[in-house]
Amino acid sequence: MPAQLDLTRLSVRQFAERFRSEMIPLSNTFSYFCASVPMTDDDLKEYLQEPVAALPPAITAALPKISILLVPYLERANGSRSKTPASDFVSIEKPPEGKISTSTQLRLGDETVLAFALKDQEVAEYHYRFYHLLATLMGDHWSDETESVYGRVLREELNADTHGEVDEPSWRLKQTLRRVQNSRGGAVKNSKTFREYARQSFIDTLTLYLHGICCDIDVDTGPRQLPSRYLRKRLMALEHMFPPPPGYAVFPEQLEP
Repeated sequence: MPAQLDLTRLSVRQFAERFRSEMIPLSNTFSYFCASVPMTDDDLKEYLQEPVAALPPAITAALPKISILLVPYLERANGSRSKTPASDFVSIEKPPEGKISTSTQLRLGDETVLAFALKDQEVAEYHYRFYHLLATLMGDHWSDETESVYGRVLREELNADTHGEVDEPSWRLKQTLRRVQNSRGGAVKNSKTFREYARQSFIDTLTLYLHGICCDIDVDTGPRQLPSRYLRKRLMALEHMFPPPPGYAVFPEQLEP
């Protein structure tokens, strides 16, 4: 970290505004600024070039302009667990327990800023957070066609009384949907509750899809995990809507020997 940078109580927004002119382009969509440790060529590939190169072209085309900030730590003001951009600060010192934040996003003009804390974080965790924020952006503005296709997949799962989900947020919303369904004694598959669940399920599944294109990852097994045959159907639907770039594969059997 250059000594001249005074990051005392500098919010993520203030930090992004201060260094906006120093962003380094990665592509027409992405640029970055690193205020953590000096980036070697290998670091640049691992943290930025490779994750961006693995994005499906249809995803990249749908995203807004994105500025990536790589900083030592992010601190949440007042220890609040209700994350808002205004509550995150850039820090060169490790925040106290209860105030640690690992990533955040905000709007700055016509750009979206994604900020990531790198200290004490594994690269695999960074990749997950990177793709999760991109998936969230897609879920916030998903097209009618995407919502229709993915909603149809979920309705087939619900009709088959399929248990499990991809990640904890969508798991919790699925349980809420089940409780509402049981209390009403019938289907709620076009309700607000279903739409909220469908959006979160899409975000969690798209995160896994994008992460899997870029990296060799394992899907956690457990009682809350969606059965593999249904997970594969979801990934196939996403592959149809958002094909991976040339040279990348979704499933192991698609890799050239």
